[in-house]
Amino acid sequence: MSDLSNKVALITGAASGIGHAAAISLVKSGAKVALLDLIPENLEAVDKEIKELGGEALILEANIADPCSMSTAIDFIINKWGHLDIVFANAGINGRVSPIEHLAPEDWDKTMQINLKGTFLTIKYAVPHLKKNGGSIIITSSINGNRTYSSFGMSAYSTSKAGQVAFGKMAALELAKYKIRVNIICPGAIDTNIEENTFREEEKLKEIAIPVEYPEGSQPLAQKSGEPKQVADLVLFLSSDASSHITGTEIYIDGAESLL
Repeated sequence: MSDLSNKVALITGAASGIGHAAAISLVKSGAKVALLDLIPENLEAVDKEIKELGGEALILEANIADPCSMSTAIDFIINKWGHLDIVFANAGINGRVSPIEHLAPEDWDKTMQINLKGTFLTIKYAVPHLKKNGGSIIITSSINGNRTYSSFGMSAYSTSKAGQVAFGKMAALELAKYKIRVNIICPGAIDTNIEENTFREEEKLKEIAIPVEYPEGSQPLAQKSGEPKQVADLVLFLSSDASSHITGTEIYIDGAESLL
């Protein structure tokens, strides 16, 4: 097991799914975890679970797309624990799924604000603190926009996810001299509740859909969607010294789904 004793981690989108699983995994390895979500009540169950494990957590309410909100949240972490070592920029939305001609500019902007600007702000305000002792930044991107382009109607989402990879690589090189590693995980289908903030315009999508036939089982490795715990294991690895020479890398975790 990786030893993250005395490490402090920030996880955005920590209330459920991958963020929740990563929080538990990091706490079990000894880290203190700052849990961040737009609605703090959503974090209470995760916080309770961490306390039952004997871990230490901090609930933070913040809008990742708002500079003042994110700056304040990270200052709160430093005021409480004195340092920051791991940043998991995980929060994001699918947004509106619609053909380009029907996608409203404000829907495009919302997806970019949360997924791309939110990642930038999370990292921007964490960097001055990570520079003191080095650390690890992990960004949740996706196979969509990086290896898969057949999710019709997801032009905004896929563009934001491709942007996260480019941003992560730029950050990895810029921050390497400070011993800050930056890696990007690209999950395929994972059992989470992200569909709750997805708005599909099914009738309009019929206009652009192209039939895609997959062989039996769209996730070849396990014949089912991945689990948040599997992604959390990858986050733990990238947070630990076991990945000390890995940076600027996108890592696909999709059971070969995107290779079909």
